[in-house]
Amino acid sequence: MPYDTDFADAHRRHWEDAELLHDHGRWANADQLYGFSAECGLKAVMRILGMDTDEIGRPEAPAHRKHVQFLWPEFISFAEEKGGARYLGLLPHDGPFQDWSHNDRYANRGHFSEAGAMQHREAARKILAMVELAVEENPP
Repeated sequence: MPYDTDFADAHRRHWEDAELLHDHGRWANADQLYGFSAECGLKAVMRILGMDTDEIGRPEAPAHRKHVQFLWPEFISFAEEKGGARYLGLLPHDGPFQDWSHNDRYANRGHFSEAGAMQHREAARKILAMVELAVEENPP
């Protein structure tokens, strides 16, 4: 039986593990986890703003099925439509995960660098602040 979806906790868990890997120079897996952290963070805020996540996994709920590099523009549109513009001001606007891919988990570690991981880390850090604000403003 699958566990209930908790995007906010998954976001925080991936961030914490990415930081542990970052601190040990493990750029490849840190980079992957920064991307997954960011993805879960965006979805956490989308849920707070009213996205129906009970249909996760169904084709008619496509935003739930996208990784961060594709979710980013949808998040921006969704947040604008649902009154979440205040959260957008906390994010970089350049789509910092366009060069990130979940498929990179199969790549050789030599393709990853500290600079690439740091770019994703900084974007994920901004999402962390956004999620914390959204949760604080919208307690369960």
